[in-house]
Amino acid sequence: MASPALETPALPVLVFDGDCGFCTTWVNRLDAWLPRPVRSIPWQWADLDALGLDADDVRDFAWYLTAKHSYAGAMCFAAILRAQPTIALRFCGHLIATPPFSFVAALGYNVIARYRHRLPGGTPACALPRS
Repeated sequence: MASPALETPALPVLVFDGDCGFCTTWVNRLDAWLPRPVRSIPWQWADLDALGLDADDVRDFAWYLTAKHSYAGAMCFAAILRAQPTIALRFCGHLIATPPFSFVAALGYNVIARYRHRLPGGTPACALPRS
């Protein structure tokens, strides 16, 4: 079976692990839930060089890329919320990006990323390589 052609999507874009069922489930849920859907692409289909990312970047974090900034992990989610038209969602995005909430968000993101293969929707393919 041939692999899909690599794409360089228009910015802003959410780059995530398309092999991970947990990640794909949550990207689809965000897309359905947010008032302004987020353009997303699995990193396996993306032209990482054109996006300024490498395999190490996308293995460990989801990324939200805009024309001016790149956000990884918990800050990726915060940036997506700040880009929404609803003031409550924008406020939550700013709150997540502000210490001490940002520390808690980063810890939560790292725990979820580490154990995503054990969470609902996760599969063995979701497991991060041991470092």
